[in-house]
Amino acid sequence: MQIITVPLTTPAYLKAYIRQPDDNTPQTTYPAIIIVPGGGYTHIPEAQAETLALAFAARGFQAFYLRYHFNTEVSPLLPQPLLDLAAAVQQLRQNATVWHLDPNKIAAAGFSVGGHIVSTYNGSWQEHWLQQAAPDIDLQLNAAILAYPVIRLNAGWSAADKLANLSAQPDQFAADKLVNSACAPTFIWHTADDPLVPVQNSLYYLNALAKNGIPFESHIFRHGPHGLALANQQTAWKADADQPHVAHWLDLAVEWLQDTLA
Repeated sequence: MQIITVPLTTPAYLKAYIRQPDDNTPQTTYPAIIIVPGGGYTHIPEAQAETLALAFAARGFQAFYLRYHFNTEVSPLLPQPLLDLAAAVQQLRQNATVWHLDPNKIAAAGFSVGGHIVSTYNGSWQEHWLQQAAPDIDLQLNAAILAYPVIRLNAGWSAADKLANLSAQPDQFAADKLVNSACAPTFIWHTADDPLVPVQNSLYYLNALAKNGIPFESHIFRHGPHGLALANQQTAWKADADQPHVAHWLDLAVEWLQDTLA
């Protein structure tokens, strides 16, 4: 496996985990996934992001994670992280041949505020202000995964006191209000008792997807703290974050991706 750090707009970068084709099989390209981690727009948990990327790499994906801009680096922060994701999609499509990936099979998986980035991007990629970031490149995702996502900045997210640092007009970044017919099929999972990002966020987005006829799959698990990542011992940041039932989300998401990207 080749590990590459691809600079974007400083200090943003894309970390890539590139597998080489196996000469003993006929497969020469692989689907790709960009992990967009959480971190409250103040940081990203890089070790967790790498663990998530490697989990997808082990299941046959060219895997990446995005280090986007934080709220201490741009003011107001939004929409800069969406531009960072656009730059990441641009890199994947421009380097599809050398990175052995299928440019028609690119997904993004957003966790917590990373889910806010992916969901708002999913509804905004065709906008002129975003298209200008990568002219002549198809910026559309082929699939989106949202894990315990922030959908509306003011829908109970515990860091809502930071809104002034994020956007003067937070309603413009309510992802459910941006859903349109150009959105990619979406897989969402959340826990019903998430104490930091209320499950209502995912319900808002699911309702918008249904109203707009966008294919989706959703799993709302009964219990689990925020920030579960793989929901197993590998990413359990406290005892209650090791949730074997919730950990099924990864296999469910991979099966869904294989079907959606087929």
